[in-house]
Amino acid sequence: MTSLISLTLESVSYQLPDGSILFADLTEQFDARPTGLVGRNGIGKSVLARLLAGELTPTAGRCVRAGPVYYLPQQISTYPGQTVADLAGVRGVIDALANITRGSTEPADFEKVGERWDIHQQLQQELASNRLDYLQADTPTAKLSGGEIMRVALLGAFLSRADMLILDEPTNHLDRNSRRILLEQLQHWQKGLIAISHDRALLENMSRIVELSTLGLRSYGGNYSFYAQTKNQQQEHALEQLEQRKAARKREQRALQEQREKLERRQARGNKQASQTNQAKILLGRQKERSEVSGGKLRAKHDAQQNELSERVRAAALRVEEDAPIVLYAPAAHQAMPHKIVELDNVVLPFAANSAHRIDLALTGNQRIGLIGPNGIGKSTLLRVLANLVAPLSGQCQVFVPAIYLDQQLATLRPEQSLLDQLLAVNSSWGESVVRTRLAQLGLNADRILLPTELLSGGERLKGALACALYADQPAQLLLLDEPSNHLDLNSLQALESMLRQYSGALIVVSHDEVFLGNISLTHRLEAGRDGWVLQAW
Repeated sequence: MTSLISLTLESVSYQLPDGSILFADLTEQFDARPTGLVGRNGIGKSVLARLLAGELTPTAGRCVRAGPVYYLPQQISTYPGQTVADLAGVRGVIDALANITRGSTEPADFEKVGERWDIHQQLQQELASNRLDYLQADTPTAKLSGGEIMRVALLGAFLSRADMLILDEPTNHLDRNSRRILLEQLQHWQKGLIAISHDRALLENMSRIVELSTLGLRSYGGNYSFYAQTKNQQQEHALEQLEQRKAARKREQRALQEQREKLERRQARGNKQASQTNQAKILLGRQKERSEVSGGKLRAKHDAQQNELSERVRAAALRVEEDAPIVLYAPAAHQAMPHKIVELDNVVLPFAANSAHRIDLALTGNQRIGLIGPNGIGKSTLLRVLANLVAPLSGQCQVFVPAIYLDQQLATLRPEQSLLDQLLAVNSSWGESVVRTRLAQLGLNADRILLPTELLSGGERLKGALACALYADQPAQLLLLDEPSNHLDLNSLQALESMLRQYSGALIVVSHDEVFLGNISLTHRLEAGRDGWVLQAW
């Protein structure tokens, strides 16, 4: 690695179009160390990434780049006529090389090619290493799945020859094998890397974690485990110091009040004694004046001490992150679960891979299933069949309990309606005040829950969809979840894990996040592969 790789923020601030400040006075340097950038949903990580990449301009401050930066956004845009070469960012080089082959002597063509005369071989090599060797440079992206689009976009990042890669949620939509390949590629990457992610397996492979929070940017010189432990210790210390300073201020306030009362009693006794001894008026006046001056000095001293103590409390409070916990309650069991909840008898799935198109399965009420397999094998199709959204080609599918399916697009939400209205529509017992409280406990802003859900972020929509499923008058007894960990920040992800551990119903969840699956108390895994569907203990 070279020490010349550098990307620096110098007192950077960014103001949103509505006038609100997203973040202010950020100063940090990114070098060749692989860095994970973490933070809550809505805190501004993607905006910061675009500022670092030069796609946005800071409202104040500046960003200094020592070399080319390649930014891969979370949402990959495709368009009609786009090819694999376009998506990988090498179409211009390939076209220039083709022009030269046909006899072009234009300097622009030679400048585009540079030293990349073997661009075709480089592209095919990257496709092969990503198990995409069945694709060609001219393959239309319209034929690619979401996972394939992300994998091609990622290999384009490695072909970019940038000094710094900024990858925004790169493991979203990737299956387990693709995630493993990406981790291997990142471990061999010899230049700068910033990965915005909630994927704890990826973050565990970073050399440091930088967190964007209400306190600004804070760097932790280690991987995810080190970050989580250190952050927890820092937050506990900051809270402890805040409480200590509040207690010190309270003690001092009592002591100052006692001093004032003591002085007032002494002044009252002095005035009484003076009046009883018939002292001359001029002497009484001077004594009163001295008493008032003494009292004024004491009050001024007390006020200064109070201000100093309050300032110390304010300084301690600034070191405590605004980090209200995300709370998602598991619904209470309204009725006993039947022994059998699902039965699939000789079912043939539509759209599934040949090896996984047929399935026989019987699940009982105490089973919690992780649904595992490569992209395109048929996992989502199986969930849709269980949710009665797609009919099997043949065979019989029976689900004996109320079920709800949350797909990756969260189609259960009505895009034109607000989360508040949708939760009130399915819950007639709580009332608006309780509903607002429960949504606030999910980290959903009071203004955001009034917007049409189509205007919300992916994480906000997932929280709302879960709330509508679990807080309904008749909550689901079978949850069918398709990649629920996508789009959630780390705090929300941990809250979801906690809720699913408490959930008393049956659960079938599709995820490629092994850490997430390991944290939700699964009993079995149902894995699709070349031998069909295999159910085994977790």
